[in-house]
Amino acid sequence: MSTTEKQKQQQAELQKKLWSIANDLRGNMDASEFRNYILGLIFYRFLSEKAEEEVAELLKEDNISYAEAWEDDTYREALHQELINLIGFVIEPQDLFSNLIKKVENQTFEIEDLYKAINKIEESTRGKDSEDDFDHLFADMDLNSTRLGNTNAARTKLISKVMANLATLPFVHSDIEIDMLGDAYEYLIGQFAATAGKKAGEFYTPQQVSKILAKIVTTNKPNLKNVYDPTCGSGSLLLRVGREADVRYYYGQEYNSTTFNLARMNMLLHDVNYTRFKIDNGDTLEDPGFKGEKFEAVVANPPYSAKWSADPTFLNDERFSGYGKLAPKSKADFAFIQHMIYHLDDNGTMAVVLPHGVLFRGAAEGAIRRYLIEEKNYLDAIIGLPANLFFGTSIPTSILVFKKCREADDNVLFIDASQSFEKGKNQNHLPDEAVDKIVETYRNRDEIEKYSHKATLKEIKENDYNLNIPRYVDTFEEEEPVDLEQVQSDLKTIEAEIKEVEQEINSYLKELGVLKHG
Repeated sequence: MSTTEKQKQQQAELQKKLWSIANDLRGNMDASEFRNYILGLIFYRFLSEKAEEEVAELLKEDNISYAEAWEDDTYREALHQELINLIGFVIEPQDLFSNLIKKVENQTFEIEDLYKAINKIEESTRGKDSEDDFDHLFADMDLNSTRLGNTNAARTKLISKVMANLATLPFVHSDIEIDMLGDAYEYLIGQFAATAGKKAGEFYTPQQVSKILAKIVTTNKPNLKNVYDPTCGSGSLLLRVGREADVRYYYGQEYNSTTFNLARMNMLLHDVNYTRFKIDNGDTLEDPGFKGEKFEAVVANPPYSAKWSADPTFLNDERFSGYGKLAPKSKADFAFIQHMIYHLDDNGTMAVVLPHGVLFRGAAEGAIRRYLIEEKNYLDAIIGLPANLFFGTSIPTSILVFKKCREADDNVLFIDASQSFEKGKNQNHLPDEAVDKIVETYRNRDEIEKYSHKATLKEIKENDYNLNIPRYVDTFEEEEPVDLEQVQSDLKTIEAEIKEVEQEINSYLKELGVLKHG
C-alpha cells in the first residue's frame, strides 16, 4: 500500500470515528450546537498534546516529569515562560487532557474540572502577545447548558463519554500527520454544514471551490508575504492558500463570533503559530479590522447579496471614494469587491465568489463594474460555476479574479464551467478534473470552444459592460435537422401498429364475452 493510500485509509477511519463521537451528542441538540462541543473538545485535546510535546522536548535532558517540574518554583517559572514564547499558552500538568481522561477512567472526573482547565488556558495568555488569539476561544462550549443534561451529574456523564471516545483516536503523537488532523477537523465542519443547512454557509466553503481560488491567487507564486480573507468563516479558505504556497502571515475578519472562534481554532489546529495570524471579529464593511494594510493575495466567499448601511459618508472612505457610487443597501456584493480591491497590493491577485447578479445588474452596480474595467482595467477573469455547490443555496455562482497589474491587459478571460459537476445527494460536486481544467485554462488563458473565451475590452464595451457569461462563451448545441418525411412515415407505421393491437385486444374481449360479436 502506497503512503498516499495509507493516509487516505487513516483519514477515512479517523473521520468515521469522529462522526460517530459527534453522534453521542446529536440526540440532545441541533447540529450548530453540538458542533461547538465536539470541535471544542477536539481542539482542547490538540492544545493539550501540543503542550505535552513541547514540555517533553524542554525537559528531555532533565530526567524529570512535567508534574514534578511544576512543583519546583524555578522549573515552573522557566516552563511557563518557554511555553508562552513557543506556543502562546500554558496548560498545567493536572489539566492536561491525558490527566482528565485518567479521572474519567477512575470516575473522579467532574465537568467543573474541564471548565476550570479551559479558563486557565485563556488566563495564561493575559497580557501576552497571544492574548487576542485565545481570548474567549471556548466561549461557545457552554458546559453549564441544560442541553448536556439537567443535572451536574448528567452533564458530567455525557461529556465524560465524549472525552473517553476522543481519547481512543490517534492524534499528535502518532504517524498521522498534522494535515490529516486538520483535514478531519474540516471534514467535521463540512458534515455539520451539511446537516445545519442554511446557517452553514456562514462558515464553510466547499473544498473544491477553495482549491480553485487558492490555486488562482498563488499562480507563479510559491511564496506569499500574506493572504487576507475579509469574510473568513472557519478560515478554511485561508488555510487552503497555505497549501498552495508558503504563506508568511494570515489575516482574516469574521462577523459571527462563533465562526470567529472556529477560525482561530482552525489556524492553531493546522499548526499555524499564533505569531503568524491575525483574525479580527467584526463587520468588515462597517468596521474594517486592517485599515491601510495591503495584501499579496485576497480571497473571499462573502455572504451573497447581504444588506449593509450604504451610509453616504462612505463616499469619503478611501475604499469607495474613487467610484462615485456605493453598492445598494440591499446588495453589498460590490461593497465587498471595492473593499477587497482597496486592500489588494499592486503585485497581488484577488479571487472572490459571488452570485451571477454582479455580472449584469445595472444602476450603481453597473457604474462600479464599468469603472473597474474601463478606468482601472483590474478585471482579469470570470469563471462560471455550477449551481447547487454551496450549503444553503442552490444558485449558480461565479468567481471574479482581479489584478492591479495585469499581464493580459487587453482582454478578460471568461470560463463557463457551469456544466462541470457530478450530481450529489444534497449538493453538486466539482470533480478534480473539473478543478484542474478551470485552473489550467485560467493560467494558460486558453480559448476552448464552448468553454472559454478571451473577450477584448472593446467587446465588453460593446456589451455595455454586461459580463453575463453566455454573451461571451457560446455553449449553444445545434440540434440535428428534423426529417419531416421520415416523421410522417414513422407516424403511419405507429398508426398501423395501434390498429393491429386494437384488433387483437377486441378478439380477446370477444372470446371472454366482454365484447359482443358484431
